[in-house]
Amino acid sequence: MKSDDIWKRDEVESPCINVCVVHPEARICTGCYRSLDEIAGWSRMSAEARRAVMDELPDRASLLRKRRGGRAARLKR
Repeated sequence: MKSDDIWKRDEVESPCINVCVVHPEARICTGCYRSLDEIAGWSRMSAEARRAVMDELPDRASLLRKRRGGRAARLKR
């Protein structure tokens, strides 16, 4: 039995992928795309509230994919 099996329940599972880094501008986790409030309150949320958050996550991913130019932008100067 894996240790992760202990925490499985018959509920909407957490989208956490154990990459817990908060984006400094978007203020969401770069791994699961949840806000800090959503992460902190996840265990107390109803299944409906969790589903609502899960439905929003794909749209949030695009907030972190916007690039500021990187190396290519610096070379154009």
